[in-house]
Amino acid sequence: MSLAKQLPRLSIIMPVLNEAASIKNALEPLRTPNAAQQIEVIVVDGGSSDDSVHIARPLADHLLNSPAGRATQMNVGAQQASAPTLLFLHADTRLPEGAMEQIAQALTTHAWGRFDIQLNGHSGWLPVVSWMMNKRSRLTGIATGDQGIFVRTSTFQAMGGFAEQPLMEDIELCKRLTRASPPACLTAKVISSGRRWDQHGALKTICLMWRLRYRYWRGVSATQLAKEYRDAR
Repeated sequence: MSLAKQLPRLSIIMPVLNEAASIKNALEPLRTPNAAQQIEVIVVDGGSSDDSVHIARPLADHLLNSPAGRATQMNVGAQQASAPTLLFLHADTRLPEGAMEQIAQALTTHAWGRFDIQLNGHSGWLPVVSWMMNKRSRLTGIATGDQGIFVRTSTFQAMGGFAEQPLMEDIELCKRLTRASPPACLTAKVISSGRRWDQHGALKTICLMWRLRYRYWRGVSATQLAKEYRDAR
């Protein structure tokens, strides 16, 4: 087998911090025989104090350590990646069937993209929140990290990767990626946890996130917004 055939087609980068409860269920579907031949799984731990590292180690191709911070962790993972395509996947998000083929097809005409999202949880507001997220993303060209952002590695590098900031790193990246192309908005849905809406109240969380995004658009620093986010929770 040639070296080209041995290289993965897709590098999945998963930042984790104290995700012992979900990390096994996140990684096991990526280790099926067919997927494992073409997918490189990179887990980047931000200093977990639980069993996340122990659980993830046998299920990842690379397990890296990094200072805490989702943007920093994902940049560290991207530096290790060897595939021509990157997929940034949260530990509480599950890919739809056929995700790799859909990504490959989307990137024949776009430089990057994301999936629609379905939030799972107890709140009756979650279907509404999911619809709003998908609709907003199509209208603005901005995706959130839990929608499974994928991008050509060359484009990600050309745009400088994620901005090293404590919040809104996904929005900042998308703003830069739109210079290369509009996103491919796939209708297939990733399934993501609605735990923050369940834990803190759906309406309260909706209002908080819209307020923070509006203030970010108005030029308030991500550092200040991260403090407000922590204080509100």
